[in-house]
Amino acid sequence: MTRLAILFAALVTFAPAAAAAPIHADPDSARWAREARSVTIVRDDWGIAHVHGRTDADAVFGMIYAQAEDDFNRVETNYLNSMGRLAEAEGEGATYQDLRQKLFIVPDSMRAMYRRSPTWLQTLMTAWADGLNYYLARHPEVHPRVITKFEPWMALTFSEGSIGGDIERVSLTQLQAFYGKGPVLPVAEPTDPGDGPPRDEEPRGSNGIAIAPANTVGHHALLLINPHTSFFFRSELQMTSDEGLNAYGAVTWGQFFVYQGFNDRAGWMHTSSGADAIDEFLETVTRKGGRLYYRHGSALRPLIVRRVSVPYRTGGGMAHKEFTVYYTQHGPVVRTQDGRWVTIALMQEPVKALTQSYSRTRARSYQAFRQTMELHTNSSNNTIFADADGEIAYFHANFIPRRDTTFDWTRPVDGSNPATDWHGVLSVDESPHLLNPANGWLYNSNDWPWSAAGSSSPRRADFPAYVETGTASARGQHAVKVLEGRHDFTLEGLRAAAYDSYLTGFDQPLPALLAAWDALPASDTLKAHLAEPIALLRGWDQRWDVNSVPTSLAVFWGLTIGRRVAAEARQAGLSIEEYVGTRAPASLLLDTFAAALVWLEADFGSWKTPWGTINRFQRLTGDIVQPFSDAGPSIPVGFTSAVWGSLASFGARPYPGTKKWYGTSGNSFVAVVEFGDSVRARAITAGGESGDPASPHFNDEAERYATGNLREVYFYPSQLVGHTERTYHPGS
Repeated sequence: MTRLAILFAALVTFAPAAAAAPIHADPDSARWAREARSVTIVRDDWGIAHVHGRTDADAVFGMIYAQAEDDFNRVETNYLNSMGRLAEAEGEGATYQDLRQKLFIVPDSMRAMYRRSPTWLQTLMTAWADGLNYYLARHPEVHPRVITKFEPWMALTFSEGSIGGDIERVSLTQLQAFYGKGPVLPVAEPTDPGDGPPRDEEPRGSNGIAIAPANTVGHHALLLINPHTSFFFRSELQMTSDEGLNAYGAVTWGQFFVYQGFNDRAGWMHTSSGADAIDEFLETVTRKGGRLYYRHGSALRPLIVRRVSVPYRTGGGMAHKEFTVYYTQHGPVVRTQDGRWVTIALMQEPVKALTQSYSRTRARSYQAFRQTMELHTNSSNNTIFADADGEIAYFHANFIPRRDTTFDWTRPVDGSNPATDWHGVLSVDESPHLLNPANGWLYNSNDWPWSAAGSSSPRRADFPAYVETGTASARGQHAVKVLEGRHDFTLEGLRAAAYDSYLTGFDQPLPALLAAWDALPASDTLKAHLAEPIALLRGWDQRWDVNSVPTSLAVFWGLTIGRRVAAEARQAGLSIEEYVGTRAPASLLLDTFAAALVWLEADFGSWKTPWGTINRFQRLTGDIVQPFSDAGPSIPVGFTSAVWGSLASFGARPYPGTKKWYGTSGNSFVAVVEFGDSVRARAITAGGESGDPASPHFNDEAERYATGNLREVYFYPSQLVGHTERTYHPGS
């Protein structure tokens, strides 16, 4: 028996036995009970589950059982989304969201993929379904909205843990316009090419930083794991087995692998990529002999036609909408443009994706991790890596189709031209990639990779344009500031860097505003009216703080002028901060600043309102869509939106009936990890581990979250001694 297993066994031995709950009759119940006896769950004093199994499959059984204990609603909802069954719970309004999923997720195909998948993966998928079904059997008081029994193949419908999967790039508005009344030929009405996924003012994505041993006091590699997602989108847990599994980190609800985390030798962090991994094709569709065809070169090929039924809940029971959907070799038809049908092509490899997602959690070296990257199914992410051997690495987006560079791939291309066909994917070596850069650090914050390691960064000229469609960002500039030239990093030093309070987003706008005020003649009424707030901004160190009035002034002004100049900045090909700092007229700078003061006074009674009075964390219920109330308890948060260059991100805004701003996205899980002979880590999760307001772990991490006060991670069983609330087998 391994040392790890002995320590877990000791914890179980000294824990009081709990009585088994009654189980519903099920032909598989005896098998589930046997599996449960091979699993031990230790809940630490933060409610985090440390799951140990005899085999990896046992660990999967236990970790998904623990997830269901913490928030079964989020587990089920993720699969209602992934399988296109949300309307069965929420009604007709979700019909087209379900249709979008069903264009790609076909249950019979998923079942066939499950049967063809490797035996070891089948075993894990079966254990996953068993763990969820055992949870439901042991908890008859829990009433699923739709899924009363999970089947192993369902795990393939949600095989990659990003918050917004590739399928969500399809515009629901345009999908409904195409399929809502049934498409006709020819399609005469052009659609608005600007209609796409809704724009979110809060930048989506995450921060990842790796520090090489040469730049650390302890001469060990360091890793920052800082996903920016919707709050409560992932749980935090550890899963171990006697077969060598030992992974800790953030797990997207309902999945059986650690999405962003570390094992005893290596760690990984994913950040959203700007690579072009998805393409649209303008199809030439004709009708011939009663059938529809599309042109590819000189050939006419028949469109693939499917009937899709979307059930939805009504007040009187279930109803259905029936659709006829169409495909070419590129993918499903999802909209029209200028009278032509448009198909979309994206990565669809559920078995390989699930294989990669799980196997990377077991990779304990750079070479082993790189081998998982050769599956090329981590489609929407860049990856930051560090390990105990002192290796640090950056992998650019893991699924980049190889294309003809004479086409503009940022727009739909002519699908009838064979030259637009994909030709496999770029290898790791053909993509931007870094291993042990000379400067001793690397990062990504959803900006381009050309500054990922300072002077050691990949060169833009060495790669096709489609490998990166993004730009530099204020957050990326901030990362370089805190990393460059430092050789004294510690675990605490990396944590402090992750919460560095400087707001680079005001580097250009603020001097322009001050200069505009300075240039006003003394006789101008704005000169005196703005004098006091301008003086505060002039003396500001550009750092956020809960007690900072200048932070409030800068953010409210930034939002006010940003809304005025967004279109002009976009047209000029500049970021808003660049446009405000170099192009905006002085009169606009001053007028919008005056308007920001009025806004603050109207909502908070005075423009002298400290930032923490405005910017709040609140968690009142376990609802997936949180309600907010100024009358309810809340906590001040110092860090701002990533828009302003803050590395620590808090996407907040007012809601109906509120004046205060409440965060719903940004820093969700934060961990700093040191690799050496053993692992040291500190972490925090937004709010708490449980989705149940009655649980002591519903909001017990909120104060630490709001102040960046990361807690110790109990990675080894010896660390759990004295920090254990409960030790049990699933079902007991």
